Amino acid sequence: MGSFLGQNPIFSWLALMALFLEVRQRTQTGLLIIRELKLESWPVDITVMPSLIELKTGEDCKALKLPQEVKLVPSSCRGLQYVPGDGLHMRFLVQASLNTEMLPTVGDSLKSKKRFTFYCQTCGESIISDQTFLRVLSLPSENWSDLVDEWCCHPNPFNESAFHPQKNDCFLGHNYFLINPGNESPESGFQICHSESQDPSSKNSGSASNSEANSRVICKRCRTLLGEVMPSGVTKYYFTELLVQPSEDCFNAIPRSLFIQSAVARCLVELSSSRSTFRFSIEGTDGAVYILIWLLNSDTLLVESLGNIASSEDFTLLEHAMPSDSRPSKIQKAIKLLYHPCIKSRNKDLYDTWRNDTGVHPLRFPSKTCLDLLLILSQSTASLPPSLQWMNSFQVAFLKM
Repeated sequence: MGSFLGQNPIFSWLALMALFLEVRQRTQTGLLIIRELKLESWPVDITVMPSLIELKTGEDCKALKLPQEVKLVPSSCRGLQYVPGDGLHMRFLVQASLNTEMLPTVGDSLKSKKRFTFYCQTCGESIISDQTFLRVLSLPSENWSDLVDEWCCHPNPFNESAFHPQKNDCFLGHNYFLINPGNESPESGFQICHSESQDPSSKNSGSASNSEANSRVICKRCRTLLGEVMPSGVTKYYFTELLVQPSEDCFNAIPRSLFIQSAVARCLVELSSSRSTFRFSIEGTDGAVYILIWLLNSDTLLVESLGNIASSEDFTLLEHAMPSDSRPSKIQKAIKLLYHPCIKSRNKDLYDTWRNDTGVHPLRFPSKTCLDLLLILSQSTASLPPSLQWMNSFQVAFLKM
């Protein structure tokens, strides 16, 4: 591409180079950033090829190889600029595709008339073993009864109706599923705690609309909140807390961070697609609001090739760490979102506005999972180039699918 002139480098800096590429699948365009390219590292020759980016200074040379699913169109380069703190920005047309399977969710895994085992995703304890459902059905939206008046020319015939699964039924919501207590054996790996034994974090909320009146379902081994027993006696489990696998398969552990990202991301994508909803409030079972989320796009592919830079360690706290110099360049499907934390009454004015907006969809998860999600989003933001971390007062993050 050319040579950038400046002072001679005073040390070997090529090991610090890192690559960030954000690709939009629909438009086949991408933003490429060569990170840690500082002024003192110049002059440097940068050559862009479809599958390779080569950096040279003096006798030193480093190649940043792209995944085989990604091909740049070098002649389409535009928007070339150096951004202090970020590195070198440029935009390209990109030929990219990704056909790898995403992490399974409960809704994807469950099929009727097949045997499944439900595991606590946090510790791997078997919660419900060898369960076969005769019916696995999707629930309508939570406000379905409010719309009946628009469909019927006579009084609402469903006023007193409720959807309760019978024995051997499983009803799927957008981020939870319901089963009949008759499907749960006494030897199951969960324990029911009644409302008077609530955890301390839930006692501070005075909201009448939260889940405190319901009995909690927790894992016997790690005490993680898995779900709750509804007043009707039906048990509600959250997708983010259980891993469902065919009973004949061995337990396959998935890092907690990756599982939460995938489960939440796919929930947001499905809701945005089916209901044209792009704004969400993340609420805990304690009635508190933790995060406000605005989904920007769901067709993102991320490519990261990390060098020995401090930021490469930002996003490993909840995942299996790998030495930065041994991490290969890889491609991952992700969603891009804007968010505001709401803990400790932060962004209260915005939350008050969103709360009264019918275009905002509330999503409830266990309170600890909400905090885990907020930590994941914060780590994602911190790992981005500084110029990409904020947009219109919102913080920017990616959730990998």
